[in-house]
This record gives sequence, structure tokens and C-alpha cells, in this order.
Amino acid sequence: MSTRISVCALSAVAMSMLLTNSAASQSLPAPGQSEEGWRHTLGLYLFTPLRTTGTSTVASVSADLDLDLGDVLDVLDFAAAGRYEAWNGDLGLIVDANYVGIEEDATLPGPRGSAVNVDVRQKWFAIMGAYRIADGTYGANNQRYTVDLQGGARYNSIRQEIDITTPGPTQPPKLGGDQDWIEPVIGARGMWRINKRWTTIASLDLGGFGAGGNDLQVGANIGFDYQPWERTAITFGYRYFSVDYSDTLDSGDFAYDVTQHGPYFGLKVFFD
Repeated sequence: MSTRISVCALSAVAMSMLLTNSAASQSLPAPGQSEEGWRHTLGLYLFTPLRTTGTSTVASVSADLDLDLGDVLDVLDFAAAGRYEAWNGDLGLIVDANYVGIEEDATLPGPRGSAVNVDVRQKWFAIMGAYRIADGTYGANNQRYTVDLQGGARYNSIRQEIDITTPGPTQPPKLGGDQDWIEPVIGARGMWRINKRWTTIASLDLGGFGAGGNDLQVGANIGFDYQPWERTAITFGYRYFSVDYSDTLDSGDFAYDVTQHGPYFGLKVFFD
């Protein structure tokens, strides 16, 4: 493997936990939650991709990806994702925030052993409106279900820098840089109560649509809320995620065409 391909592959590992989305929150009121006036949900989430496949391009050099969770965790510095929802009747407001920081130092193959530092920081902040289009009951026990649609805008900021230090007096320029853009986001979600403690959730979100170089970003979740306490629920399930991002920087083409899938975990707190 060449030096430039090695750098690209290392950067790809660093990128593999970025551009993810938090799992679905709460349009269906939690058991015991008042529906008079505003009701609120705050969720904290972690997405752990078991497999990441696709192609990454840095400085016009591409590398194929086939990464497991261990490859990603080896370089993870810090990650956090949160989602806040406020609902009044059929209308909702959603705030979604994510941050991932990754940094890795390595020595490239070769007799002189050049050092490489990969520094990746990605964050986003989204504001969306939501409208509950269905609210009814099903089955012999008349369990409740809801369906809602979502739409809004998301601010993205990505830093991907690769710094190579060679033994000689002349050092190569840094590869990559900082990019930020605003893109549209739309989504749909269904929630079905199973019993007092269990709720099923399925959701789909789409973003990008060519804005800022992000051609299309897709997230799909299916999972459960388990509510053992009056104001708190454990949420978990499985997530599929794909992104097709490309841009041209001073150092060359940058592209990230990747598919991920794996479990998500989280905690929700409900309040009126």
C-alpha cells in the first residue's frame, strides 16, 4: 500500500463515526405524561456502527472501506449526541445536536518512518418543525399509535486535517481542511405502544439533497423504548445510515460515500 493510500485509509477510519444522527425521540406522549399544554423530551444517544463499508477520498486519492467497530473505537476521542423535543397537541419543535472528535497519530510504512496526525472534528445543529398526522388506537387492547412528519434545516461543520511530518527539512502541506454548510432535512416517524412500559419506534430521515456537497444522507431506525420509571425510558434499536458527500479542497478532491449499520442506545427524560 502506498503512503498516500495509507493516509487516506487512516482518515477513513477516523471519519467512520461522523455524519450520524441521533435516534428518534418522542411524538407519542410517554405513559403518565400530561398532554395539557407543552410536553418535553430530552434524549442522549450513542450509535455504534458494527460495519462501515464504502469509499473515502482524501487529496484525490481513494481507499475502499471495510471497518468493524473496533477500528473506529481505536481512534475515537469524544462523541455525544442529544435531541430535544417540545410538543403541544399535534405540533412539535425538534432540536438535534451532535459532536464527534477524533485524533490519531501513526507512523507510515517505509524505511524513514514519516509520522502522520489525523485530526477530525464534526458537529451539527438542526432545528426542525414536526406535525402529527395520525393519532389512533389498534388491536384488541386499544393500544395507541402516532405518525409524524418532520422538516427543517441543519448546520454542519467538518474539520478533516492530515498532517505528515517527514525526516527532511521540507515538509508537505497539510491535507484537507474545514468545511461548513446548511442543508435541508426531512423525516417521518411512527410510534406504537405495546403496553405500559414498551413502545416500538420506526423512523426515516433524509438530508443533504446536494447542499454543501452532501448529495444525500439517509438514516433509518427501528427500535424500542422501555420505560421502567415514571419520567425516564431506555431506548435502543438498530440503525442504518448512508452518506454520499463530495467536495474539492485546495489539497484535492474529498469524497465520502459510505454505508453503516449497527445498534443505538440512549436514555430519555420526560417532563411537562
